[in-house]
Amino acid sequence: MVYTDGACSGNPGPGGWAWAVSNSHHGTGSENPTTNQRMEIMAAFKAVQEFSPSYSSIEIVSDSTYVVKCFNENWHVGWEKRGWKNAAKKPVANQDLWKPFIKAVLDHGNVKFTWVKGHSGHPMNDLVDELAVAAIHA
Repeated sequence: MVYTDGACSGNPGPGGWAWAVSNSHHGTGSENPTTNQRMEIMAAFKAVQEFSPSYSSIEIVSDSTYVVKCFNENWHVGWEKRGWKNAAKKPVANQDLWKPFIKAVLDHGNVKFTWVKGHSGHPMNDLVDELAVAAIHA
């Protein structure tokens, strides 16, 4: 399992992302200016990039319903069918991240997404939250 999280100080503002499989095996980064949603996407995207193709399966655990539902509810299929418009017929936000992220997930072929409640005392979710916040100030 790879835990992911994104954080932003202001929205938009400086942001950070993180993924972790343990306290000692993790990755982080930042962007400024950005949004919380972009950092959530980036965290999961970077995790897939890190572990693909060397792992036969990857489980991304995220507190972002935006990221998890994109794949578990196949939002991306509808976006593509509608020419990258959402259900409200407006352009899908963050296409510059979504398109390569979706391609990476589909190319890998065995990526599972699991939602975890954020800020609920889950040790690994708390760790990636701390790492993402720290990345803002790095």
